[in-house]
This record gives sequence, structure tokens and C-alpha cells, in this order.
Amino acid sequence: MNEQQRYCGPSGKGPKIVAIGGGTGLSTMLRGLKRHTNNLTAIVTVADDGGGSGVLRQELGMPPPGDVRNCLEALANVEPLMAELLHYRFTEGSLKGQSFGNLFLAALNGISGSFDQAVSRMGQVLAITGRVIPVTTSNVQLEAEFENGVKVLGESKIFFCKKREDCRIRRVRLLPERPPALEAALEAIREADMILLGPGSLYTSIIPNLLVDGVAGAIAASSAIKIYIANVMTQEGETEGYTNADHIRALFQHSCPNLFRLCLVNSSAIPQEVLDRYAQEGAEQLRFDKAKCGALGVELVSRPVSAVRDGYVRHDSELLAAALLELHAQRSVRIAGLGRYRSE
Repeated sequence: MNEQQRYCGPSGKGPKIVAIGGGTGLSTMLRGLKRHTNNLTAIVTVADDGGGSGVLRQELGMPPPGDVRNCLEALANVEPLMAELLHYRFTEGSLKGQSFGNLFLAALNGISGSFDQAVSRMGQVLAITGRVIPVTTSNVQLEAEFENGVKVLGESKIFFCKKREDCRIRRVRLLPERPPALEAALEAIREADMILLGPGSLYTSIIPNLLVDGVAGAIAASSAIKIYIANVMTQEGETEGYTNADHIRALFQHSCPNLFRLCLVNSSAIPQEVLDRYAQEGAEQLRFDKAKCGALGVELVSRPVSAVRDGYVRHDSELLAAALLELHAQRSVRIAGLGRYRSE
């Protein structure tokens, strides 16, 4: 029996997995998971206001396409030429720095009734495995408040403000607060067999989803296995000095206690020269404290899920997917006759 058959079963469908987040961490995980299940839904933040996405957001009045487009590309089943075209970034003129994928989604948004419909249409064009759903279509901005009381509005400004203030983020919030979630996103969470948070930037990729009305409540009410995928390294300009328990505490403070009870952490060795390079940028390997995590009601599960490429350590899409599907098989109980799973 091959790995695909082992995880997906006779139907070839696989467990219903919902992955929540944004940025490159989410798209990396999706690339691995799509090889094991067709029942895959990515719920993606729309709080970005920087780069090419920020330009399109400001000029066209549309939600930022970047994180959504990354997930669509990760799940796409297209010829290599089309994949290369989607990744292409213009190098000069007024479109310098803009990706063709963003412009493609912007064009679909222009001829569709809503942004979520445009995302669905792009998914059809790219023959994606699963679905990609923006968590909300409201025009939201992310505000961060630091421990010294300073506030900054705009996701792209948080990094620079944190470096300047040199203190931790106390909380983030969406403006307007508690925007409505898309019903399709809430329905996917309610029907999920496994719900994944991360990997990705704590305050700018994961938490913004939990601030959308109904999302945290739907996750908390779910009987699915719920896993937070911890980052491998701390993030400069966001989580310097944080331990894994600090990440979990922030997630609970922005949603509710016991939102999840499992946390997948990396056990792969990282070469010292790579760690030294990260240290020069103010980042370090994420430290784990089982006792503090246990006090928060979270069990740490350690698996080798990272790899070093081009001098940088990242989650490996296939190793991560295999570890997650293994956890699902070990920790979930199938409900006979319903084709559903619940966590043990």
C-alpha cells in the first residue's frame, strides 16, 4: 500500500482538512497535503496592505490578493508554463514588482460579483485540489498595540514599529472589529476532521483569522483534531525572544483558552552555521517548554518536519504533511456510518 492509499483510503478523497493562516508557511503546507487528500480547504487572511497586494488594494478597492494567490498556486494542477507565468513578477515600469498571479486574480475580481467568487473562479481555471476561501471579504486593517502603549495601523508597518519601539506586541485587532466571516469558511470548519493553524507569522498571518467573527467559536466548538504547527524559528520584527508557550498564549488570548490541544514542533537538526546567520538578524530556533505548554493544556508532539535550503530553514512540505496525516490517523476515531472523524 502506497502513502496515498494509506492516507486517502479507497475513495481517494481523504480526511476533511481545514488549514487556517496566510503567508508562505500556509502555502508550503498545502503543497504537501494536496498529495494526500482532496478534501482540503485553505482559509486565508486578508489583512495584508504591503507590496503588490497593497497597491492593488489601494488602487482597485479589492481585498489583498497575495496570500490567497499563494495558496491557489500551491494547490494548482497546471502545466509548468502556466505555473511559471503565475509566478512571474514584472521588473520595470509601473507594474514593477507586481506578480502576474495577482493581476490575474484582480481581473477576475473585476468581472465577478465578489472577491470570494473571483477566488473560486481562479481555482477552477487552475484546477486546484480542494478550495481556497478568504476568511472575510470586509475591508479590514490590522492594528498592533505594543507593551509600551504605542499603536500602529497597517500590517506592513508592524515590523518597523516593533523594531523602533523595541518591546513586545501586547495585542492586535482588526478594524473594523469582528468583521463577518464568509459562511463557506465557517461551514468548512464545522465539517472538518482536522483543523490546522499555521505555520506562519503569529500576529500577521494566523491571529487575524481568529479575530473574524465566528471563526474562533467554530474552531472551539469542533470535535475535529486541532493542531497548531509551531514555527521553526522566531521571526524578526514580530516574535523575537518568544518561546513556543508564548506563541500559544498569544493565540489563546486573541481567541479562547483551549482552542487546540496539540502542537506539532520540529525535531530536525539545524546546522550551527545556519543558526548563526539567523542570530545576526535577531532570530533564533524556537525554544520549547513542555511544562509551560502543558499548563496551557497543550501537548507538544515532536517530528522532523524542516529542511535547510539555500541557507534558510523552512518547513518541508512532504515531511510536514506526512507528520500531520500520521497524527490524524493516531489521534482520530472514525464515526461509523457517517464518514466523519472526531478527536480522541
